[in-house]
Amino acid sequence: MAQPDNSGNFFQRLISAILGSFDPEAEKKRILRSIAKEVNKSKFKFYKHSSGDAQVGLAKFFYEIYKNIGAAQVMFESTQNPNAFKHAVIDFVMSEKQRELIEFLNEQAIVALAQTMPPNELKKKTQTDLETLSQEFDIQKIQKIDALYTKLMLFQSFCTFDFYFLLKKFDSSLMERDFNYMPRFEPIRGEYITDDLKDFIAVAWAMPLNEDWSEMLALLRNLKGIEPIAANTWNKTIQRLRQVQNSQILEKIIQLTTSDPNYQAFIPSRQERLFESYLDGLKKEVQETLVKIEKEVTSSRADNLLKNIFGTTAVIRLKHYSETTNLSLEKKRVPLFKYHQPLNYTKAFLLDYFKKNIREFSDLVLVRGKWVTAVLSGQMSEVYQNIAEISDQITEFDEALSDEAAVGQKLKNLLLRVGRDREAERIIASLIKDTNDKALFYITSTAQNLIALAKTIKSLLEDREKPEPQMLINWKELDKFVDHPIRDTGVEIYKMIHQFIQLIQIYIPKK
Repeated sequence: MAQPDNSGNFFQRLISAILGSFDPEAEKKRILRSIAKEVNKSKFKFYKHSSGDAQVGLAKFFYEIYKNIGAAQVMFESTQNPNAFKHAVIDFVMSEKQRELIEFLNEQAIVALAQTMPPNELKKKTQTDLETLSQEFDIQKIQKIDALYTKLMLFQSFCTFDFYFLLKKFDSSLMERDFNYMPRFEPIRGEYITDDLKDFIAVAWAMPLNEDWSEMLALLRNLKGIEPIAANTWNKTIQRLRQVQNSQILEKIIQLTTSDPNYQAFIPSRQERLFESYLDGLKKEVQETLVKIEKEVTSSRADNLLKNIFGTTAVIRLKHYSETTNLSLEKKRVPLFKYHQPLNYTKAFLLDYFKKNIREFSDLVLVRGKWVTAVLSGQMSEVYQNIAEISDQITEFDEALSDEAAVGQKLKNLLLRVGRDREAERIIASLIKDTNDKALFYITSTAQNLIALAKTIKSLLEDREKPEPQMLINWKELDKFVDHPIRDTGVEIYKMIHQFIQLIQIYIPKK
């Protein structure tokens, strides 16, 4: 019987005997034993591999840091406004000239300037100040600001690490920041603090431990008026951290507690860009302040014009194309009536002035006046009729939006379907756009015709003063039909039209 050929197995055994077989699990254990020996020989008695315990020495290491940064921890936790540190860094690096520029760009200073400077000039000045400020910061200063702020943020992350939570695992009686208490630390299972060690490494090793920290400490002293941590204390802490970092003792403990010899600490890179975001924020604040001032100025100007024209700011003539309807539209998140204010004031002017003062003046000169040519009277008559027709059209337009009218009823029914019917939303958007377009047409047409009427009235008043009038030839005769001088009435109407046009231009600026 033939014997099996075992030559292949023989050679495999021979090679294995010479080189040794590769067993991943055995290799892992070998590396972990090597790491354990390094930890046992380390001068930092932080961990005992034979028992798997984190030692009292590790707790003391953390407790010493906890005591040193205690005041700084309180400072960071009590600072509610995160922008305080940003402003502190900027101010610390700025020159006196730059500080003055910043002072001119705060809201209070801009509001004060607005009392003595027209809005356009104020806008130009603030823009110039912003450009000057930006030019004052060269690349070196910007880099210094960013580096200092980055260091401050890394220091904050380190100080606000939860040392208390970690230390309480070693001594359950420990009270937070009670440094009069004498801790009674005891060894604990290493795996209980593995995650804490990882978190600590992430914030501690992220700090530039080999750099000079004097500027950052001076910044904190300027910010609070006291030292949250003395320079010599922090320098000693930094030195201690460097020693622990260089020994890699904490990483080795994690490798042992997790049985993962391949563990490597992940240190997130952090580089703040403070100045760019600060300047963008400052520009935004300045712009918001200017917009706020412009709105206040516009609102005040509008109120003054309303009082001059109508004697009150409470002017309501339209019932449906109104702010009240807009509230209902806003709840449904559909487009709004854009021109309800200027159209309301247009209707009010037509009711209060056109159908009274302007009509009386127009009737006087058109009906009783003897015009040199029919062309001149025809032009004024046409403008007058245009305005009268628009006034009636605005009334019909507003009434059509009532719940009982066709357009208003359609709008009401469509609103009931908003939120569940996209087609209804599309139709509403189109309907409101058409409505707004009509409102704008009425406003601009009224304004154009009133301007034409005002020019005619001005020409008539100038004609009246001529030795030989060229428009009307019976001015003296017309004086008999009025209680007030024609000139005074005409001037008053001209002024009112002028103020009304100014009011409308607030809401619909010239393009």
